[in-house]
Amino acid sequence: MQEAHDANPLIAERREKLARLRASGEPAFPNDFRRRDRASDLLARHAARSREELDGLAIEVALAGRMMLKRVQGKASFATLQDGADRIQIWMNDDRLGPQAHEAFKHWDIGDIVAVEGRLFRTMKGELSVRAARLRLLCKSLRPLPEKFHGLADQETRYRQRYVDLIVNQDSRATFVRRSRLTAVLRTLMNEAGFLEVETPMMQPIPGGAVARPFKTHHNALEIDMYLRVAPELYLKRLIVGGFDRVFEINRNFRNEGISTRHNPEFTMMEFYAAFTDYRWLMDFTEALLRETAQQVCGTSVLAYQGRTLDLSKPFARMTIVEAIRSERPDWDEAALQDEAFLRAELRTASVVDAESPALRCAPVGVLQLALFEACAESAMWHPVFIVDYPVEASPLARASDTRAGTTERFELFIAGREIANGFSELNDPEDQARRFQAQATAKAQGDEEAMFFDADYIRALEYGMPPTGGCGIGIDRFTMLLTDRANIRDVILFPALRPEGTHKDRSEETGQAESRPEGGSA
Repeated sequence: MQEAHDANPLIAERREKLARLRASGEPAFPNDFRRRDRASDLLARHAARSREELDGLAIEVALAGRMMLKRVQGKASFATLQDGADRIQIWMNDDRLGPQAHEAFKHWDIGDIVAVEGRLFRTMKGELSVRAARLRLLCKSLRPLPEKFHGLADQETRYRQRYVDLIVNQDSRATFVRRSRLTAVLRTLMNEAGFLEVETPMMQPIPGGAVARPFKTHHNALEIDMYLRVAPELYLKRLIVGGFDRVFEINRNFRNEGISTRHNPEFTMMEFYAAFTDYRWLMDFTEALLRETAQQVCGTSVLAYQGRTLDLSKPFARMTIVEAIRSERPDWDEAALQDEAFLRAELRTASVVDAESPALRCAPVGVLQLALFEACAESAMWHPVFIVDYPVEASPLARASDTRAGTTERFELFIAGREIANGFSELNDPEDQARRFQAQATAKAQGDEEAMFFDADYIRALEYGMPPTGGCGIGIDRFTMLLTDRANIRDVILFPALRPEGTHKDRSEETGQAESRPEGGSA
């Protein structure tokens, strides 16, 4: 393997430098330096100080970072160190650093990790810098960084080698810092609203909580097949039965489905459940939660996204599935949208939908309407809108409406043409839930790989009594895309799913067009 690496002359040269360092008797990778200062703190505290003021204060610093720039100019040299998101300049000469240490520095490479101790000052050009008194090589970089003017531009390489992407692309680092801030704000807001954060199993004997195809594994000690969870819903509602009235979990879910610019096989969601609420309360709460999160993370709830404006500050619209379809196709009247033959004909026209798939072959009108909405209207839902009143057959865990036959008290929130959240009044009638599970089991037996299993233990939990409850799932990856102006979900996942290097890409990976069921929320 080393011979293959050394075929690159730059890598071979760096390996030779490392070999000489090892032969010198000095530690090749020392670990006795302790950083006292960070570039960001120094820049923030001393940005306004003049050259004369800094000279008078004689501020001694000790910091370390990756060398990103290097200039040798006769008896003086400059370097730029990057630690975290910030950079600071290092200045050195023979008089202050010593000729031997200065000469050693001249042979170091861009990408090396360096420690410096010295005094803070401002150069003649006004740049805050460190006048180095001591300089050490802490880690030799064996691979050269991408050329500085072009950075790491290849998208696939950025995903595969995220570590390099984070070194050289400041906008990528900023994206993931903002993502971390987003989850921290959500946790705080949920705690303030009286929700208890919990953890539920990621390996489950029965996958449930969403209509999705699971990943399957085997537990050797228990001698049983298990599944990576597609959603935490059924376990969280068991906790509602147990008396925890408000619970939430920020969780990883796994769905063995398509990959696209909006779908990754593993993704992050926040699911939350509140006893003695319904889907109307959930819509109000979810809207306020997303608005306040955007405000705290971005400093505004009016976002610039892909060249357009997303205004989260205004009340979110609410529409039924039929109303949403007609907003895009006003030439289709409501009577036509209740006609099964018409719906199937239009679905056949929409090439992205297979009207004869197991899920649609015997589907009733409500499910066909939902499929037509996904085909012709979903991507047009730019401004925040709650689509409400989903068909019972497509919502096996949602409470049926008492006033609208065939529909459930369910919503999905769409922003910028994609599902961000999914919630509903939870079905707490154990006998009705058992019938729904049985219908799902029948569909699975007939070839629908995304249909749910029958979960007898969950039915038993409901038989102890679950109070009226509302539950919702929010897609953290997709919400992060909105708050960071990213069009591809891989840009907000540190290590997205990819084929092994050197293997053939299928069309979906090249174009990002493969779609699967929306990932947001339960059911």
